[in-house]
Amino acid sequence: MKPMCGFVAVLAITLAAPAVAQDAGAQAFGMCKACHTIDKGGRNGVGPNLSGLFGRKAGSVAGFNYSSAMKTSGIVWDEKTLADFLASPAKKVPGTKMPISVSDPAKRAALVAYLKTATVK
Repeated sequence: MKPMCGFVAVLAITLAAPAVAQDAGAQAFGMCKACHTIDKGGRNGVGPNLSGLFGRKAGSVAGFNYSSAMKTSGIVWDEKTLADFLASPAKKVPGTKMPISVSDPAKRAALVAYLKTATVK
């Protein structure tokens, strides 16, 4: 009976992992909320609305006043480009207006994973 208990414990942890990751990502997004919204049709703030972020060309949200550096960056947002940008915005896009970085790799990965689901059109 003990091997089955171990299996159940591993299964429970495996099933809970996505929820835990989403919670960590949502928590990490807490600092982003001061500038960004994620709801479809949401307003731009100090930063652009992030709805539909993945697959979108950087600097292309209507009504947001991007830096010329962001508009001409040529970035199309995916997991890697976003993670690189969040690690060091000024290094990835010199001249960007984005002043905040996420230096912790685990926090950054959780944030990117959260945004991947939370910003779906």
